[in-house]
Amino acid sequence: MKPALTPIGKPHLRFWQIWNMSFGFLGIQFGWTLQMNNMSAIYEYLGAQPSQLPILWLAAPLTGLIVQPIIGHWSDNTWGPLGRRRPFFLAGALLSSCALVLMPLSSALWMAAGLLWILDASINISMEPFRAFVADMLPDEQRARGFSMQSFFIGLGSVAASYGPWLLRRLFGISGTPGARAVPQIVLVAFWIGAIAFLSAVLVTILTTKEYPPSPQELARLKRAKRFDAAEIFHALRHMPETMRQLAVVQLLTWLGLFCMFLYFAVAVAHNVFGAKSTQEPAFTDGVIWAGYCSGIYNAICFLVSPLLPAVAARIGRRGTHSFCLITGALGLLSIALIHNKWLLFLPMVGVGIAWASILSMPYSILSAAIPSNKMGIYMGIFNFFIVIPEILSSLVFGWVMARLLGNDRMKAIIVGGVCFIIAALLMRRVHEVRIRDESLAPVPIAEAA
Repeated sequence: MKPALTPIGKPHLRFWQIWNMSFGFLGIQFGWTLQMNNMSAIYEYLGAQPSQLPILWLAAPLTGLIVQPIIGHWSDNTWGPLGRRRPFFLAGALLSSCALVLMPLSSALWMAAGLLWILDASINISMEPFRAFVADMLPDEQRARGFSMQSFFIGLGSVAASYGPWLLRRLFGISGTPGARAVPQIVLVAFWIGAIAFLSAVLVTILTTKEYPPSPQELARLKRAKRFDAAEIFHALRHMPETMRQLAVVQLLTWLGLFCMFLYFAVAVAHNVFGAKSTQEPAFTDGVIWAGYCSGIYNAICFLVSPLLPAVAARIGRRGTHSFCLITGALGLLSIALIHNKWLLFLPMVGVGIAWASILSMPYSILSAAIPSNKMGIYMGIFNFFIVIPEILSSLVFGWVMARLLGNDRMKAIIVGGVCFIIAALLMRRVHEVRIRDESLAPVPIAEAA
């Protein structure tokens, strides 16, 4: 059956076409999760003090703040044998895979810190154009499905990377104890598997998905355009569409809530649920490990729920869907404070997982309809500001908030995260959904698109 063309020439893609164009995100998230789960431990294996970790971690948000709008602008103004976005998928995957191979071989703290900058920049080179890629390839009515498919692979990649080391230990007996090298063998093997997974998954997308050519008018613009123009990036930032400005506030509050969870959930579980009084007690380690299992649960819920979100959005709208999912996540975070049984902690993770699935898809679906296609990359990159700014604020400011306002109670930080979700859900109701006509791609004949 041939896909139907929209009035502007983009065909409705079949399930497996959307699957293939999103598959690369599985590898990207595998590498990203390995980084998130292991870098603090790698730093400490190499002699870092706990007080040094926030500064060492600033590589991630600062790199995203700088790299994503530049790569977005560059990909907007690129067309070559591999297309517009795919050259960046490939370059980022090659660089990321090399960094993943080298990271567990680090012999000094400076080496690991430098490799994190390289790894984070490389992941951003691949990841940012993937958001614009969905908008390039799909008509507006299918974009919710496209971004939800990305959420599906994000959840799946997170679960695989989180439980991979456990499987390596159980199935192959690979040691988790530091030996002759500073970093344990199990971390080394996990990172090397991650390098293979990252490159392989991205290659699937590159080899199975062909980008639509630009129209003659767009091709003429691309020949005149600069690959990097700082003035244009600042101009785009100053003249963000109204819908993007409204979504930005929602996004900032949402990610501030998420970072409250990311920073304090594990230690909150250790102290408040497992009853640990200090980091030296076995209960503390048990609690941190259990929190990791909870993380696996909400990521599993994410990839199970993601395929269902387009159907929900078709009934109640993308705005209503995201608002509902944020409220579900807020209830999950707030209910953690009432739980003292470790098994019951899995229940709030259902709500968090539903919210996580929507956070990774619905805002991008709404945004992609509100911005012109020849600015898709740069605006997707700028939209990332409202993820990294909360991360920077959490790293630099939330320590003061914890000490002065929350009495260093980690569970209160989780409650703050839930409140941020509620406010974001309410503000989501003020977002105006619009649809911009997209004429930058040449019409695709039905036979060619089939």
